[in-house]
Amino acid sequence: MRPWIVYSLLRFGIFAALFALLAVFLRLPLQSMGIAGFAHYMIAALAAAIISLAISYIFFAKLRAAVATDLAERRARAARGEVDDDTAEEDALLDGDASGDASAESPRA
Repeated sequence: MRPWIVYSLLRFGIFAALFALLAVFLRLPLQSMGIAGFAHYMIAALAAAIISLAISYIFFAKLRAAVATDLAERRARAARGEVDDDTAEEDALLDGDASGDASAESPRA
C-alpha cells in the first residue's frame, strides 16, 4: 500500500477517535459554560484536529518521510517523462474514447 494512503488513514482515524471522545467528554463542561449545540462540536473538532496533528507530527515522522520520498520520486519520474502503467492505460482509454465517441455525441445548444 502506498505510504500516503497509510498516513492519511492513520491521521483520519486518530482525528475521528479523538473527535468522538472529546464530543462526549466535553459536553458537560461546555454546557456548564453555556456552550452547546453546534459550537460544542466545533470546539471538539478543533481540539481533535490540533491534538491529532501533534500526535502525527511526533509519532509518525518515519511515515511522513516515506510519503515525502514517494512524492519526490513520482515527480522525478514525471519530469523524466516516465509513465507508470496506470497512467499509460488511462491515456490509451481516453485517446480511444475521444476518437470513438465524437460522432455519437450530440451537439450542445
